[in-house]
Amino acid sequence: MPGTNAYNEPAQAATYEEKIKRSVFIANVSACHDDGEAKAFIALTASKYRDATHNCRAYVLHDGTEYSSDDGEPSGTAGKPILGAIRRSGLVNVAVVVTRYYGGVKLGVRGLIEAYGGVAMKALELCGSIERVMTSTFCVSMGYNSVGNVARLIDSAGAVNVSWSYAENVSVKCDIPAVMREYFSRELEEMKAREIVAEYEED
Repeated sequence: MPGTNAYNEPAQAATYEEKIKRSVFIANVSACHDDGEAKAFIALTASKYRDATHNCRAYVLHDGTEYSSDDGEPSGTAGKPILGAIRRSGLVNVAVVVTRYYGGVKLGVRGLIEAYGGVAMKALELCGSIERVMTSTFCVSMGYNSVGNVARLIDSAGAVNVSWSYAENVSVKCDIPAVMREYFSRELEEMKAREIVAEYEED
């Protein structure tokens, strides 16, 4: 969740369809990691269901960004209920589009809120969740005789996505969990002072 070192995002895309008082509601869920991905998913879904009465949507990113749209439904009856369902699910980096094909029976404000929020929630339950750890990316340059020291530091910091490059000098790029960032930076600074590493930078 925003402000912590780990968060949950959808494990897979999901679709849920339900007929409510002759209107058909179709909820589509997808993982998205920035505004661009979220907007692209929304546009693709709206295009797929371009003959629908409404394509209401919401998304939440792990940096705290939130967005919702009623897409022509009465204000507050579609986008906010979808957004509320996302919040209750505990997921971030997720976009939900709920498509409605109007069936001729008006649902009323409360009916719309329950329909959009309920269908979104059921789709979110179908997609499952996967935990992601927030990380900082470091690039470190060193001589060949320092590889062992740096490798041990990387292991002790619980680094992931470690990539070594060997040329005139050795460089390594790795992702450090946010909870270990200060420790890793402090140790690298000491290694630099002792000339064990030549340079390092944090992306």
